[in-house]
This record gives sequence, C-alpha cells and structure tokens, in this order.
Amino acid sequence: MVEDVIERFKPLFEPRTVAVVGASTRGAALPNIFIRRIREFGYTGEIYPIHPSAQEIDGLRAYRGLGDTPQPVDYAYIAIAAAQVAPLLREARGRVRFAQVISSGFGEVDEGKALQEELAAAARDGGMRLIGPNCLGLYTPRGRVTFAEIGPEEVGGVGIVSQSGGLGTDIIRRGFARGLKFSGLVTVGNCADIGPNDLLQFYFADPQTKVIGMYIEAAKDGRQLFEILRGARAVKPVVILKGGRTSQGRAAAVSHTGSLAGDDRAWVALSKQTGCVLVETLDEFIDTLLMFQALQPQPQHPTQRVALFGNGGGASVLATDCFARLGLNVEPFAREAVDALAALKLPPGTSITNPVDAPVGTLQQDDGRVAEKILEIIYARGRPEALVMHLNLSAFVGRTKPEVLDNLVQAALRVQARYPGQAHFVLVLRSDGEPALEERKRSFRARALEFGVPVYDEMVNAGCALSALQRHERFLNVRESNA
Repeated sequence: MVEDVIERFKPLFEPRTVAVVGASTRGAALPNIFIRRIREFGYTGEIYPIHPSAQEIDGLRAYRGLGDTPQPVDYAYIAIAAAQVAPLLREARGRVRFAQVISSGFGEVDEGKALQEELAAAARDGGMRLIGPNCLGLYTPRGRVTFAEIGPEEVGGVGIVSQSGGLGTDIIRRGFARGLKFSGLVTVGNCADIGPNDLLQFYFADPQTKVIGMYIEAAKDGRQLFEILRGARAVKPVVILKGGRTSQGRAAAVSHTGSLAGDDRAWVALSKQTGCVLVETLDEFIDTLLMFQALQPQPQHPTQRVALFGNGGGASVLATDCFARLGLNVEPFAREAVDALAALKLPPGTSITNPVDAPVGTLQQDDGRVAEKILEIIYARGRPEALVMHLNLSAFVGRTKPEVLDNLVQAALRVQARYPGQAHFVLVLRSDGEPALEERKRSFRARALEFGVPVYDEMVNAGCALSALQRHERFLNVRESNA
C-alpha cells in the first residue's frame, strides 16, 4: 500500500518529462517563465512546449498536442483559456500522468462550475490525474521543478499542500528565509480531482517527508481526512493552517476556490482527536514547521518546564507571561540550582533565577564560553524540558568580538550533547532592523541551522512553536500510554 502510493506520485515529484501548455513564441507568457525557471533550477529531463502552430519555443521543439510528444508526459503545466483546457486533456489519450491546470474561471465562480465538471471528466477521459484548476504550480526540489522564483534547492523534509497558490509562494519564500527545507509543495486550487487528502497520504508514505504542512480552505471529504490522520496516529507531525474559520472567512473561501469551509468546531475536534496541530497565522505555520523540522519530539516527557537564558530583562519578563499563557512554565529554579549559579560569582546585574538574565558584560566573559558553565548548571540542576537562548544582537555590536556569538551557541550545543534527549534547544535572535545587523543575523541564523537549531526572531514566535510541539508530544504520550 505504502509502496503503491509512492510509486503513484513519483512522476509528479520526480518527473522525467514535462509538457508546458500556453507558452508564447514571444516568450512573455507565464508558461515561458515556468520553462526558464525549471531550467535555472536544474531540471534535466525533457521539456515539451505545446503550441498549435509554432515549431519552436524558447529553443525547444514544440508539439501540437499532449498526445504528440515523443515520450509520455509525467507532468503537464497548463495555462491557457479555461474553455480550451478540456478538449486539450481529452486528446492526451492516456499519455499524461499528471496535469496541473493553472487557469482560473472554473468552480470558484458560478458561471465556471459546469466547466470545472467538464474539466474533471476530460481528465478522466484522457487517462490522467488532475491538479487544480485555479492554482499556481508545483515546487519539488528532488525533481528540480518549481513555479516559484525563489526557493531552496536543497531537498528537505517539509511536505506542503496548499489550496492557495499565492500562499504557497509565501510559504516557499518566507520558509526559505527562515530555514525551511522542503520535500515538495503542491498548490491544488479548486481540487477538481486531486486534493489535500491525496497528497497527505503520499507525504505520510514518503520517507523523505518528516513533517507535513497543509493550508486548507475546505476538505471535500472531511471524513476521509479524519480517517487518514487517525490511521497515521501522528507518526509524522501535521500542521494545519485552516482558512475560513469565521463566517466572514468562510465567505472569502467560497469566492477564492469555490470551497465550502465547514464549521470551525469540527477542525478543533479534528486536532484533538488525531494529534494534528491547528495554527492561526502564516507566521505561526512556518514557525511550527521549523520547530518540527529541527527538533525530535520527546513524548516521554512533553515540554512543560522552560528555562530562558540571555540578555534583556524586560524581554524575559514579557516572554514569561507569554509562555505561561501558552501552557509553558518558566518557573524559578529550586535552591540547589540557584546556589550553584551564585557560586559562579557572575558580575553584578546578572539574574540567576529563571529567567537567567545576563548583561553583555557577563556573556562576553571568556569570549562567551562562560555560558557553558551557566548552562551546565541549568541542565543538571534546573532540569528543563526546553531551553530558549535569546540574544539581543544590537547590544553586542561594537562591544564584543565576532566570535562571542558563535561561542555562546557552541557552548549550548556542547551542554546539549551531554544531556541527550533532556531539553529542546531553541535560539531567538532579536535585532532592531538596522541593515548591517540584519545581515549579520541572517548569517548567524544560517550557521545555527546547520547545527539543527531552530532560530526565531522574537520570543513569542518561539513560544508558540514550542507550544505546538508540546501538544504533539502530549498526544504521542497518551497514544503510547494507551498502546
């Protein structure tokens, strides 16, 4: 069964042949841009432009129809007028595996509903699976195919299905900036044939995918979605960003993809009963995916006790409030840990309860290696289930050596290695937006991610993602207890 699902979708995620319908001889149409993008992305398979009369497009031999290409087509990218698509698909004669229809004017508008039914029937007659219509495309690093202008080339473990094309682009671009690496992303639009459930089954079966993210406006078969998630028993984290959770949002979803969004209470129940994580914003979606990409859930001791360590007392106080509201405890250490920290005789102004607030003057002692002594005590005697190191970068500018920040993180990683599986390590890098500082932050984020450390811009972002991780861990804990 698992092998069947993987084999069925392999031509989509690793296509050997790509047909492009709608490319212009003048080279300015969206399909022409798609051809250029997949070439730049490193696609090495065959590309077949489809055009009724042209002999050549973008230096590639053109063909009159999908049934005329030298080899069968694994993936067809189609962006032509809505009324022209169905006849084109019927002429494929079983020679296309997957067709993605970018064109709009179908089920998202009243006058296009009948046309969408005709489109789905034409795909069946043509012997293919249909993605869309009314979407933007496919992004698969392993197959070197992308509709997006910017995206990581490295194959990662985050698999995405998005009912919105524009939001799919945002997920790729923003996710890339924050360190996400993808196993694939498919925009499904109106879901005339293939929908979120189909791709969810693939991502569960796919060994490359470690965490699954879904932007959904509606599930055509909510019962099947429930059964898939329940059957998987949270073996992989699933993060769902649900559009249309309010009455106004449901109205917007109908006009966007022609979707009937459903009752929000059903989605909350789905989350509780299956262990999927329901989030409310795009930022929270990306932050949560990053947390699951970097950290291994610890269901044997779900995250509850959190230690905060860094510079910036006010930020720690606000974070403590935020974490408490999220169900995470930032409680003062027991006397044993406080006495051990006091014995270090840290400079005045250093707070040694939890949060541990250390001015830059403290953190730069021994070029930042003092953090190892502090963290050793926190891990050994404070015994947190998560440690959040927060660094206000602007306070370091012009006052410390460049290597201090690296040494701080390296110290934390060494302590982490001595206490495997005890605590999640999360890094928050705060800045004031000054361009040079932002560039330094990007560089430092990249280095931290190389060590598997998730990096966040603010404490609240880290807190929300940790809370999502906690919910997943608790579900796994209950599942294992009942096994």
